[in-house]
Amino acid sequence: MARRTRREAEEAAIDLTPMLDVVFIMLIFFIVTTSFVKEAGIDVNRPKAAKAQSKPSATIFVAIRANGEIWLDKRAVDVERVGATIEKLLAESPTDTVIVQADKEAKHGVVVSVMDQIKLAGIEKISIAAENK
Repeated sequence: MARRTRREAEEAAIDLTPMLDVVFIMLIFFIVTTSFVKEAGIDVNRPKAAKAQSKPSATIFVAIRANGEIWLDKRAVDVERVGATIEKLLAESPTDTVIVQADKEAKHGVVVSVMDQIKLAGIEKISIAAENK
């Protein structure tokens, strides 16, 4: 039996460079094609509804706490700034739906003001988040 020389062993090695190129190209593809969700940044105590439906297509969430604080893109905003912030987020990732996550103890006037600002930003479809009973 003939022993392999060191040179023959090196020639038989597998070249991993093309495989790494393919992996990096796939990584770039998945990063570019992923839709980024702009979450509100807080959890609220949503009201319960008998006919709540899931709405997975929205990428922008607005949260309203019981004390009237409005959270958008993981930071607190004023009611007057909701429209401008929504327009900025729409420029980054266009969508036709915004989900409002209002606490069940939040005041109706604040929720209506936020919805009005969202409509002024150009969004026609606004969904209110609720939990199933």
